[in-house]
Amino acid sequence: MALSDSLSNYFALEEHGTDLRTEIIAGITTFLTMSYIVVVNPSILAGIPGEKPGIIVQGYSPPEVQSMLAVVTIIAAATATLVMAFYANRPFGQAPGLGLNAFFAFTVVGALGIPWQTALAAVVVEGIVFILLTAVGAREYVIRAFPEPVKFAVGTGIGLFLAIIGLQAMGIVVDDPATLVQLGAVASDPVAIVSIVGLLFTFALYARGIKGSIVLGIVATAAMGWVVANAGVVGSDAAGRLVAGGPSATYDITPLAGAFVSGLADIEAFTFALVVFTFFFVDFFDTAGTLTGVAQIAGFLDDDGNLPDIDKPLMADAVGTTVGGMLGTSTVTTYVESAAGVEEGGRTGMTAFVVALLFLGSLAVVPLAAAIPLYASHIALVVIGVVMLGNVVDIAWDDLSYAIPAGMTILVMPLTYSIATGIAAGIVTYPIVNAARGEWDDIRPGHWALAAAFVLYYVVRTNTLA
Repeated sequence: MALSDSLSNYFALEEHGTDLRTEIIAGITTFLTMSYIVVVNPSILAGIPGEKPGIIVQGYSPPEVQSMLAVVTIIAAATATLVMAFYANRPFGQAPGLGLNAFFAFTVVGALGIPWQTALAAVVVEGIVFILLTAVGAREYVIRAFPEPVKFAVGTGIGLFLAIIGLQAMGIVVDDPATLVQLGAVASDPVAIVSIVGLLFTFALYARGIKGSIVLGIVATAAMGWVVANAGVVGSDAAGRLVAGGPSATYDITPLAGAFVSGLADIEAFTFALVVFTFFFVDFFDTAGTLTGVAQIAGFLDDDGNLPDIDKPLMADAVGTTVGGMLGTSTVTTYVESAAGVEEGGRTGMTAFVVALLFLGSLAVVPLAAAIPLYASHIALVVIGVVMLGNVVDIAWDDLSYAIPAGMTILVMPLTYSIATGIAAGIVTYPIVNAARGEWDDIRPGHWALAAAFVLYYVVRTNTLA
């Protein structure tokens, strides 16, 4: 039997109304739309001593750490997507998620001061919890434990959070002692000028529906910066900021792999639990929401609007997260960009299999991750952040029981630079607002318990900081 026939039979292509050629094209399409993560995830997770929080490995330069993270990103994405292909037989691509990687670097490592090894341990613990809950079929119980308006608002809040991180890296938004933030020197700062041109170029490609538009935009912006830096039209300081630190690259991931084990020592239980909770919350509901949305496009949903056997793709996510944390990256999730492949006709795990193979093939371009400057890679954060704002339409703004908790989640998240604090604001607000409106039937004991836990945590933490 030919390989093509074996694949067709294994993935039941005929039963799903598709063929091998369609699935391959769909897989290529999905990979092109999400491949930016190979460059962007390392740029977010890698720290720069004295400049940016994140993973800093003694004895290795930031570009070398970025290349390590690129390798880990690829392996984690390929592992999760292979599980999606062969276990779940669904056409969904997976990789370390935007938002949670920013939470990892800027909030957990940066604001909370938790060692990156301990942050990885939290990712691994979250992944194991996810695996156990999925294995026992506890998805419905988990979903009921969280207020619905908070679940709907998290995506929009993360979009704003990503956008402000990206705009800061690009020099478009800068800090101000009086107003906290203000517009940067966009007419005189070469980094800001190149960033704006690159961002507008990327938006244009994205609006035209060009496959791989974000990757093209990132590479074009980095190339533009290199040309300006070497054209002699800017000073040496500006030229140094326009190009990456150097082409240093390494495929040796041993400094990252297994680092979570040392992170389990001397943990502060309550703070560690909060980090695990936040990773789990965002990962679970982001994945469940993405799976449902993309499955709707594919026509997979049943009459009740549910995805049959959703536990299988959720398990792929959980396995990917656990493996990724063990190797050295943040939480893995299902990518909404999978919709691009579904729209091309992808209906089975064969599409995911192609995505996984292409991720493995991208190991050849790992040095590129270290050669892309921060402002260029963070264009992706702004583009994806804008796209994620579309989630706001799912919120019932005419119902104050939804509008207030959702609004607090969305506002607090970017303004405190913390996904966890935004989620906490929504969870604390929800039972209070519903109780005030006399809507007791909508409040569960778990809502009060979560709200009380968050209040206790922030009372203790802010008093400690004070």
